Amino acid sequence: MVTPSASARLEPAIAALNAAGEETRLRLLVLLAQCELTVSEVVTILGQSQPRVSRHLKLLVDAGLVERRREGAWAFFRLAQTAGIGSLARDIVAWLDPADRILAEDNARLMQVRHTRAENAARYFAAHAEEWDDIRSLHAPETLVEAAMRDAIGQKRIGCFVDLGAGAGRMLEIFAPLAERAIGVDLSSAMLAVARGRLEETGLDNVQLRQGDLYALPIQRNCVDLAIMHQVLHYLDDPARALKEAARILAPGGRLLVVDFAPHQEEALRDKHAHRRLGFSENEITRALTQAGLEALLHRELSPDGREGAKLTVSLWLARDPRIISDAAPINAYESV
Repeated sequence: MVTPSASARLEPAIAALNAAGEETRLRLLVLLAQCELTVSEVVTILGQSQPRVSRHLKLLVDAGLVERRREGAWAFFRLAQTAGIGSLARDIVAWLDPADRILAEDNARLMQVRHTRAENAARYFAAHAEEWDDIRSLHAPETLVEAAMRDAIGQKRIGCFVDLGAGAGRMLEIFAPLAERAIGVDLSSAMLAVARGRLEETGLDNVQLRQGDLYALPIQRNCVDLAIMHQVLHYLDDPARALKEAARILAPGGRLLVVDFAPHQEEALRDKHAHRRLGFSENEITRALTQAGLEALLHRELSPDGREGAKLTVSLWLARDPRIISDAAPINAYESV
């Protein structure tokens, strides 16, 4: 028996239960509990028409079971994250059997949608591996961003440093010299090849590169003193999940530095460069860091410096694992999971 995790008033609860009490809408709740989806992605998974899917989603949104987030020309839907009706939505999903044939088939198609997302991002990285640094430099003044990152981190010696979404290896080039050991993780083998060549030129011998998923990092928990996610979150379909996974690998007192764009309307970044998100607000990332169990320490915004073509503001967030050493399990260097 499912125990409700939060209370809800009678009339909204009845409206929510009425909205959920239909097969397609129950299937939608299960899907949206796993990740954000667009209408077109739901159409692909359910095999239903766009008008029908949109109608079902509207009913769920109106009942408070699902949240709709508008971003530029796209709309994303996810299970409500609030207490009350949002908790009721999560309880309904928890009550359903994921082994049910219909739900299992939906989940298989969802996995294919998510796989396609990852493939699209990987193809982009492979196609643009050589020019990645040039593309990034068009969006914000990198020298200013890197100086702000150095200021946030300080010059204290770091035990284990991890670059999450290492790309061409620029963060490793900057911060690995401050660390006893460093790891760069990226899903794209093409990007890792670029990073490997770049690091060979620097002569750094304390860096290890690993191909891995940011949702399931090939790194043991409780072993990282500093992790950086630099211009990575906007490519991900579930940024909060990636932040939670980053928090998992932090040692007690370990820090996570996140660098990404503030909210913007540059649709070209989505169309041409595979950005899934057009920036993040201060509150969104701060809330996600807190939900991941971290203590937010710093937020800073770096506006464009006036040079031609620079339209985006860069945001930095620094967070820390609040535990002390005695709270954690013994730390065994930085082994693969």
